[in-house]
Amino acid sequence: MKFKVNYYLISFLFVLLGFTSCIREESYTNDPEGNFNQLWRIIDEQYCYLDYKDIDWNVIGDKYRQRLTNPMTNENLFEVMDSMLYQLKDGHVNLTAAFNQTRFDFWSDSPRNFVESIQESDRYLGTDYRRAAGFKYKILDDNIGYIYYESFAYGIGDGNIDQVLSYLAVCNGLIIDVRHNGGGNLTNAEKIASRFTNEKVLSGYISHKTGTGHNDFSEPYPIYLEPSTSIRWQKSVVVLTNRRSYSATNDFVSQMKGLPNVTIMGDKTGGGSGMPFSSELSNGWSIRFSASPHFDRDMNHTEFGIEPDIKVDMTEEDMYKGIDTIIEVARNYLTYEEK
Repeated sequence: MKFKVNYYLISFLFVLLGFTSCIREESYTNDPEGNFNQLWRIIDEQYCYLDYKDIDWNVIGDKYRQRLTNPMTNENLFEVMDSMLYQLKDGHVNLTAAFNQTRFDFWSDSPRNFVESIQESDRYLGTDYRRAAGFKYKILDDNIGYIYYESFAYGIGDGNIDQVLSYLAVCNGLIIDVRHNGGGNLTNAEKIASRFTNEKVLSGYISHKTGTGHNDFSEPYPIYLEPSTSIRWQKSVVVLTNRRSYSATNDFVSQMKGLPNVTIMGDKTGGGSGMPFSSELSNGWSIRFSASPHFDRDMNHTEFGIEPDIKVDMTEEDMYKGIDTIIEVARNYLTYEEK
């Protein structure tokens, strides 16, 4: 019997083993200074991108430690910790208390390149689209198939994918739109990507922490994408991305990029490639952070996003007319590819 190796699970187990065996246990007082120092050390010893992002965590710790007072309210302590964690510029870093959760808005200065009202108009999805699990799909009037998948958190089974691809089989090409998809389950990303390759291919690498030093990592482990044993798409595919394509979506795009007949189009993805891990502070607050770095098949970090094969931005003129520039360029590209 042939068993499929889950490299994400292997890496996660290595993370657990590495943290258990290499990270020393320390006790911290349950006061503002104790909880602050505990949070600072967790990031210092376990966060995986400090050196890659050229972050001087000692300087940052000293800066925000000066804002501590004793006593201080939980809300004020949370604000100080939030400001410190924001310097990591990582959407996978979240401090969670009963009353609030930190976040990093890494998209605020980027073009949206997606307008829901236009995408939902009769020109594209309209009201007569089909839905299977998390997929919204339709055959556009130029015989191009269109799938919108708004979250990899939406589970989708092999039977769903079979039905969708069978329905779209008459199309000349396929658009998979993952703009504004903030991520979700990596298993769903792999399950969908496996429908677009006919052979086992190297899709990237992953490492795990082996010690408390900023550069204490294992040798990278290869990650392979294996072809599905169910229906596989054989025609041209365009994957649409923008800066809000993040986390598991970033991983999906990394797997799809470079596959035969697949073109990535739109804007650079939002990144967020580090596999997250969680820990708890003495006061009960939880901290989630990137622990295992991902790389593409050329050993490039994907934390800051993946460049498209064809860069396209939506134009103001098209938006005024209710036209999605990126979808239209993809339709023309696929039509040309088939001629």
